[in-house]
Amino acid sequence: MEYKFTKDNFDKEVMESKEPVMIDFYADWCGPCKMMSPVVEALAEQYEGKIKIGKVNSDEEMDLATKFGVRSIPAFFFLKDGKVVDNAVGAQPKEALEEKLNKLI
Repeated sequence: MEYKFTKDNFDKEVMESKEPVMIDFYADWCGPCKMMSPVVEALAEQYEGKIKIGKVNSDEEMDLATKFGVRSIPAFFFLKDGKVVDNAVGAQPKEALEEKLNKLI
């Protein structure tokens, strides 16, 4: 299941998560973000129960985007115990994201 992270649920779902988390910062108008959407959705199903995978709409949640220093999208952040341990910017091959996710488990 792919999560939708917002300022209202961010602390509970991300910062306090017992599972590692991958955040996909995106925008509806962003072509590369649209291209990555099915990949992120597939990864959310693939890693369900192991890693929490979700999206943040950077237009609607500018404070979260600013907090993470997002300057270009899509931007992916990998967190463990509420701390960023890795990130990637721009469209990524599924295998590259899988490699980063596997390091979190």
